[in-house]
Amino acid sequence: MKQLKFLTIALLGAAAVNLASCNNDDAVYYGPVYANALVTVKPNPDNSDFYMQLDDSTTLKAVNLKKSPFGTKEVRALANISYADADAGEYDKSVFINWIDSILTKNTAPDLNEENIAAYGNDPVEIVKDWVTIAEDGYLTLRFRSRWDPYLNKSHLVNLVASSDPSNPYEVTFYHNAFGDVNGAFGDGIVAFNLAQLPDTQGKVVDLTLKWNSFSGEKSAKFKYCSRKTGGNGTSVMVEGLEVRSERFADMVE
Repeated sequence: MKQLKFLTIALLGAAAVNLASCNNDDAVYYGPVYANALVTVKPNPDNSDFYMQLDDSTTLKAVNLKKSPFGTKEVRALANISYADADAGEYDKSVFINWIDSILTKNTAPDLNEENIAAYGNDPVEIVKDWVTIAEDGYLTLRFRSRWDPYLNKSHLVNLVASSDPSNPYEVTFYHNAFGDVNGAFGDGIVAFNLAQLPDTQGKVVDLTLKWNSFSGEKSAKFKYCSRKTGGNGTSVMVEGLEVRSERFADMVE
């Protein structure tokens, strides 16, 4: 199984930056070991160049990297960046990348209706309220929480299924298969899903409903969602239904 490894320190830093941002009167700097950006890395087809989408309206040009470290694949990534005093050209800002680490980036899975649970699993999981739990730029990025036993050393499988019901075109369900790894300590993972399969919102903002099987039964949360626009933009924010965060993280998911 393919394993995703991400920096625990990066996600811990992500939470720290999020907490610091709540008080604009305090000038807190956590240094380059912490994540301060969630971006979409967008390379040219031959990876001769790339740029990053920071949010719905801001594009970034790296001054210290010519090619994407992830090849020609478009991925979501956590990074620590510093703004650079350099010409950004056609992009909005130039930045220096102190470090960057991709997260698992997947397409949505086919809706198999009654066979979804058999195909994708139904082990409980929590979706965590966090700055990285967001829908933007055509992706739904989720921080999720489950049980992980380090002695079993098993990869968990996660999938996002878009409803094929035309009456619920913007309803998606998160599925989790722990492959029997259900008795360890709680830990967190992060994954991003490409929402290109969803119907185009034609520039309108709609409710995107996320459903999942939690440790206390079925839950849901809503996001404000707009399809990715030509040029790489989209928009969405989480509005309700998520748990508080903790600071323990898992190492493997696919």
